[in-house]
Amino acid sequence: MKKILHSLAGRFRQQEKTAAVTEKKSAPDPADGSARRHFIRNAALGGISLAGLTRCSFEDAIAQTTSKVQRASSPSDLKITDMRVAVLGDGGGRKALLRLDTNQGIYGLGEVRDGADERYALFLKSRILGLNPCNVEMIFKIIRQFGHHGRQGGGVCGVEIALWDLCGKAYGVPAWQLLGGRYRDKVRLYADTPGARDPKTFAVTMKRRVEEQGFTWLKMDLGIHVVGKIPDAIVNSKFWDGAVGQYDLRDYMGYGNALHPFTQVQITEKGLAGLAEYVEQVRNAVGYEMPLCADHFGHFDINNSIRFGKTMEKYRLAWVEDMVPWFYTDQWKTVTEALETPTCTGEDIYLLKGFKPLIDAHAVDIIQPDLGTSGGLWETKRIGDYAEEAGVAMAMHMAGSPICFMANVHCAAATQNFLALEHHSVDNPWWSNLVRMVGSQPMVTKGFANVPLDAPGLGIELNEEEVRKHLSKESKGYFEPTPEWDQKRSHDRLWS
Repeated sequence: MKKILHSLAGRFRQQEKTAAVTEKKSAPDPADGSARRHFIRNAALGGISLAGLTRCSFEDAIAQTTSKVQRASSPSDLKITDMRVAVLGDGGGRKALLRLDTNQGIYGLGEVRDGADERYALFLKSRILGLNPCNVEMIFKIIRQFGHHGRQGGGVCGVEIALWDLCGKAYGVPAWQLLGGRYRDKVRLYADTPGARDPKTFAVTMKRRVEEQGFTWLKMDLGIHVVGKIPDAIVNSKFWDGAVGQYDLRDYMGYGNALHPFTQVQITEKGLAGLAEYVEQVRNAVGYEMPLCADHFGHFDINNSIRFGKTMEKYRLAWVEDMVPWFYTDQWKTVTEALETPTCTGEDIYLLKGFKPLIDAHAVDIIQPDLGTSGGLWETKRIGDYAEEAGVAMAMHMAGSPICFMANVHCAAATQNFLALEHHSVDNPWWSNLVRMVGSQPMVTKGFANVPLDAPGLGIELNEEEVRKHLSKESKGYFEPTPEWDQKRSHDRLWS
């Protein structure tokens, strides 16, 4: 065996010399597949050579040659060569998937936040071409000025997600490891369940979430739409076309775009009683051991928010979410101090800077960043860590594809004060089929996401066949070239 190893070592030394000469003469071309070969070759040469094994014992030599350690690429030589998108839109909401290609044939997957325009990301392409994707913080500082609150943060966050996926693949480690390690191997999920007007029907659905699907945390829509057709339940709703178009944003002066204090919509005692009956039937179905939170209340002021919240106190909700706009810090503090039920907001806030006023004032009990808006994995962890220092817990909002979902899983694993992550596509039969898990575990097991322990980056690869089935009718295709976004035409510095 020693002679064999010596013979192989000599052969590989010569191959390494030949490869080094060839490396200098030729640059990889992603178009003809040589980039992939370049990555594989560097991965082999980056490991422990057989020449070194001749100095090992027989047992050590065998251990090294049979090791499952994934060899690194050449991370210091990585460069971003392209950005492409594929837009989904088949019944699961509009979602723009993002791919960053490199000169070594490996790529990173990201996602522009659900419902956002892919051009928020494509606009950034000219700012990052040619840069090393492993310099995540530097690239984030270059592009973060082009993000904003709500869906406008989606482009920056999509790129940041893809960078971590790339960096993890380059170094052969999961994204959570690059964030400082993990606190948990499983991430608790809460099932988002849009409400039905019939409380009995809705209670049956919620019970199935627990008994059949294994969830240990639930969320429901509990808006005034539930009692909107009950006579005398709502004041001033007809002026706003029933006050049910909370997310119909086409009319700038319509209900969906009217800030909560400016609608003068109120809830009567009859309306509150109807909402209480609704929650009571859900509670009777799932019991009190189950954390149960609520969202999508409607657009009304803090006075009605407090009345609503007090009516729900006896049902011990895990939180009431987004009762007033997130930027009204003083109003949030008023609501929080008036209620025993925990308060929660944050899905539309961009960067730690946006969360600080709420956290510093203890204006809410729980912050709820959406990683597709808040700044991506690293920034969201920073938000969680900052909140932890103030004694504020963190839940995570998520309504994207499995790409964004897995980015959240890695961030949640690495953040100590994490409570639960939203699963918004529980009833979508093809949602999980959009990707394949690279490691040994399934994505979700009975209400918990499995943290990838043996797969690099986000731990997923796209299922091209399935993604192609669900492309938006407006999509240009499956990750088509985007040369029109290559050229930078402006000076971006914000200071002189």
